[in-house]
Amino acid sequence: MSKLYIAYGSNLHIEQMARRCPTASVYARGVLKDYRLVYRGSKTGSYASVEPCEGSSVPIVVWEIQPEDEERLDRYEGYPTFYYKNTVEVKTGRGILEGMIYIISPKALPGRPSQYYIDVVRTGYIENGFDLDVFNRSLRYNAEECRTLYGQYTTRYRSSRF
Repeated sequence: MSKLYIAYGSNLHIEQMARRCPTASVYARGVLKDYRLVYRGSKTGSYASVEPCEGSSVPIVVWEIQPEDEERLDRYEGYPTFYYKNTVEVKTGRGILEGMIYIISPKALPGRPSQYYIDVVRTGYIENGFDLDVFNRSLRYNAEECRTLYGQYTTRYRSSRF
């Protein structure tokens, strides 16, 4: 039985998702209202997540996935240790839809994503025709948050362990 999965980070990248989840298909594009895009750390680096933020929105792709796709995504996302699953409503061209989303544990601290990861997410934004301003603002906000947390002159950003 298929389910709707809401992607906002590296899983916006069409080719990458085709390799990771071969039976997944794009169902809709839209926005997750009252959330912002952030980056949080793990033992392996920092990755995209979303957090509530009134008045903000995050571009999303709604994928229709099969159970085997969800199993692959669970492994990729480090579920349930790193990311947990939630259900959210999104506004799309097909109306308001409800779907599953992965969100990083609130225990994870802000961190700087790798250039490779940034490039993958940026490509996903471009492929889906999303406004790069939202993406660029998320990187600026993240850099400021890291400076505040780790000090003005920190050249490396920590990853959290939890």
